[in-house]
Order: sequence, then structure tokens, then C-alpha cells
Amino acid sequence: MTALARPTDGRMLGGVCAALARRFGTSATTMRVIFVLSCLLPGPQFLLYIALWALLPSENKARQAW
Repeated sequence: MTALARPTDGRMLGGVCAALARRFGTSATTMRVIFVLSCLLPGPQFLLYIALWALLPSENKARQAW
């Protein structure tokens, strides 16, 4: 598994789904479909997405930290 960082390429909105897809070894499209389908269920999905967007470093910043 790779480090959890928002990639600079292949992201649509904030890169959260792309980062999670890389982390768990699936495609970004699959992760986006799972997120959209999860929005049909009650819960704080949008708040979690915004929190991950704010907390996950961008791939460029993660490389600079190493």
C-alpha cells in the first residue's frame, strides 16, 4: 500500500477518492462510484470528504516532507 496523499494527476474535485483508490489498490472510478452510492445512505459522507480534503497532504507536499 502507498502513503495516503492526494495525487496531483487523476483527481477530479479534491483528489480524495483518487488518494483512497491508490491506497487500497482499486481504480479511482470505482472509489467515486462507491462514494456516490454511499451518499444515498444517511451519514456524514460529505463532511468526511471535506475533512479528508483538508487533512490529507497533496502529493507534492508529501514528497517535500521526505
